[in-house]
Amino acid sequence: MLKEGLDVYIPLVDDNAIDAVIRRKDGTFVEVQIKARSKDVAEGDAALFAAIPHHGRSNYWFVFYSKRLHTMWIMSSAEFLAEAVQNKNGKNAGLWSIWFNGKRRNKETGTLEEHIYPNFRGMLRLISEELQRRWPNTPKECSERGGEKGWRV
Repeated sequence: MLKEGLDVYIPLVDDNAIDAVIRRKDGTFVEVQIKARSKDVAEGDAALFAAIPHHGRSNYWFVFYSKRLHTMWIMSSAEFLAEAVQNKNGKNAGLWSIWFNGKRRNKETGTLEEHIYPNFRGMLRLISEELQRRWPNTPKECSERGGEKGWRV
């Protein structure tokens, strides 16, 4: 975000699930929660983000990053709640999970390959693509920039 010229502030503590605060050019602020998966996670789990505590918040965005898939998804709080699944029981009851990828066997090689679910492609950013310079202001603007679901950057 800094490399792209965004005005980013980092809280000293993460008591409110805010990893960064971004000041927009118009002087307003966006709260951001960043979630990442390493390249060494179990096969098929490259973009599984689980046990996330969250209640809808306005002006709040998630950035999900999968190192193995070299992919980033950006979602508003409302989009996250619409796409994620709330755990019904167990030790993580009430927490949220979202899985951006699946796996399938390559018919030619016989190996398992991870793939991004089609319904999340509109929310992704390939790391090699140029990052947009302006953070979306509203979920409506987010959808306008990326299609039906999410912000394509």
